[in-house]
Amino acid sequence: MVRYTIVHWLFFFYIYCFFGWCFESTYVSIKSKKLVNRGFMRGPFLPLYGSGAMMMYVVSLPFQSNIVLTYIAGVIGATALEYVTGVTMETLFKVRYWDYSSKPFNFQGHICLSSSIAWGFLTILMTRVIHKPIERVVMAIPPNYLLCMTIVITVYMVADFTLSFKAAMDLRDILVKMEKAREEMVRMQRRLDVIIAFNNEEKELKRQEREERISELTAGLEQRFASLKEIAQNKPSAYGESVREEIAELRAKYNIYIEKRSHYRDMLDFYKRDMIRNNPMMASHKFKDAFEELKNAVSNRKDSQS
Repeated sequence: MVRYTIVHWLFFFYIYCFFGWCFESTYVSIKSKKLVNRGFMRGPFLPLYGSGAMMMYVVSLPFQSNIVLTYIAGVIGATALEYVTGVTMETLFKVRYWDYSSKPFNFQGHICLSSSIAWGFLTILMTRVIHKPIERVVMAIPPNYLLCMTIVITVYMVADFTLSFKAAMDLRDILVKMEKAREEMVRMQRRLDVIIAFNNEEKELKRQEREERISELTAGLEQRFASLKEIAQNKPSAYGESVREEIAELRAKYNIYIEKRSHYRDMLDFYKRDMIRNNPMMASHKFKDAFEELKNAVSNRKDSQS
């Protein structure tokens, strides 16, 4: 068995990161019918595939003489890595870069049976077909050249990952702020309902039991402000001075929240927009409405530029 140095392991990792990017970008581009630079990072590297390949190789080493055990080891190792990576990224960034929620036999949307089965076959393919030729090529490269190439790629990868990580954290902050503004608008809607119902002769109060989209929420608030204005015009004595001041204050807050959400959408620079475009499977369960609004903003911006 050939012994690898740290430089060899790193170079193998980068090769499989690149192969993973080629595979994912090709697959998603064909599925989307347009060119897609797939992945968390901006460059042609997908660290999940590089990590997965290294995981497959390491966990299958004791079983490479047994194809069944190699398959099982690959399924378990790669699935565990995919799950841990998915949970970690969602915890950090509040979004999922892949989501198997619609797939049968999925677990929390991070892993699914079909993906795990594929990981097992990929382990066999990598360890028995792909890795040996790559190993021969890498081992044939003079150590000094290999070291220089590895250092250059490492510097690039670190810089790219740093920028991508910052963009993902900024995107998370935008989602949190947009959701906070939406929650404030929901509370405002409830307060307006109470004010309207208090002076409604029929004493009817319509409540939305489902979670409203932001477009429905803003339309509902506009409708309520219009209703209050109509009541005040038809019956000037309907509201006391303190209630009228509260309504005016709520209207001012509403305008501020609308401006804030528009400002948050405008905070999407090209890096964050590309991150959303390049990951069509990206989703956010916790901030679903806010994320859909951002995706629509990115899509509309692209349409207006084309």
